[in-house]
Amino acid sequence: MSENQKNRILSTSEIEEDIEFDADNPLRPQVLSEYIGQDKVKENLKVFIEAAKLRKESLDHVLLYGPPGLGKTTLSMIIAKELGVNIRITSGPAIEKPGDLAALLTNLAPGDVLFIDEIHRLPRSVEEILYPAMEDFVIDIVTGKGQMATSYHLPLQKFTLVGATTRAGQLSAPLRDRFGVVLRLELYTPEQLAQIVRRSATILGIKIDKDGALEIASRSRGTPRIANRLLKRVRDFAQIINNGEINYTIAKDALDKLEIDELGLDSNDRRLLKTMIEFYNGGPVGLETIAAAIGEEAITIEDVYEPFLMQIGFLSRTPRGRCVTKSAYLHMGYKTEKFNKNEQCSFLE
Repeated sequence: MSENQKNRILSTSEIEEDIEFDADNPLRPQVLSEYIGQDKVKENLKVFIEAAKLRKESLDHVLLYGPPGLGKTTLSMIIAKELGVNIRITSGPAIEKPGDLAALLTNLAPGDVLFIDEIHRLPRSVEEILYPAMEDFVIDIVTGKGQMATSYHLPLQKFTLVGATTRAGQLSAPLRDRFGVVLRLELYTPEQLAQIVRRSATILGIKIDKDGALEIASRSRGTPRIANRLLKRVRDFAQIINNGEINYTIAKDALDKLEIDELGLDSNDRRLLKTMIEFYNGGPVGLETIAAAIGEEAITIEDVYEPFLMQIGFLSRTPRGRCVTKSAYLHMGYKTEKFNKNEQCSFLE
């Protein structure tokens, strides 16, 4: 991914700005009652946590999956807080060998939470060590080779593994089956995001009205991480233009200047759609062809641009390539007659 994409304001991935900002101003909710949205997930988690506390047992292993930026890490911290235990946070790519995992597991106290982000990226050798740890709370480590090989059977304290992934389909069946609680996080509604924006504004000491918060929320792609990021950018405009107060007009003007439209599309998204419409009649067109036409890597288009455009029904993947839908034509200001001439994608009408 290019350096430009890594710092893209609408990126759902965590960027350095988010980490630094959150360290100074902790916007993450600390308990379930503060966590906005994901009502079904919260209701079920509350039951599971209370039941585990009543039985004085560790919570079953939890798998959280869904698009990035929805609060999987935050939810894992809340689980530990509600259980009254400590949490250790790591990620799949950071655990390179079985010894790394063994070091984490043997240092856990009874009932502690181990959070593994991007758990689908665990190396296979590490994943196999994790199976008995999750099921029987033991690990078997082999050191040395040949005649010098030694096997160690290490008992572990009972713990709760919380795994997070944006790609549940890439988890192996044996690993997925060992999670007792599997929860999907959904994209947020504009109204839910407006609540999050107002809560963040209160913590940061920003004056914002309901219409201003809703305007920011409606352009945040259903993602709290993006909503908080846009709030910071709009705050900058408000401080210069309106004595630091955010209303609908300030929010709209600021986001328009940032080239983020009312549906949350930025200049990169519109450039992709415009290229497909004007150069390839809306498709079908191959991924590599699109990448060459707009000067981006194919994997960037597939992982960064396409997911949201498909979620809002502007883009479709077909066996013959990518197609732009009629809704995208209308949003981009093109006449539908041009869309109707494209017989190969006209079924998307």
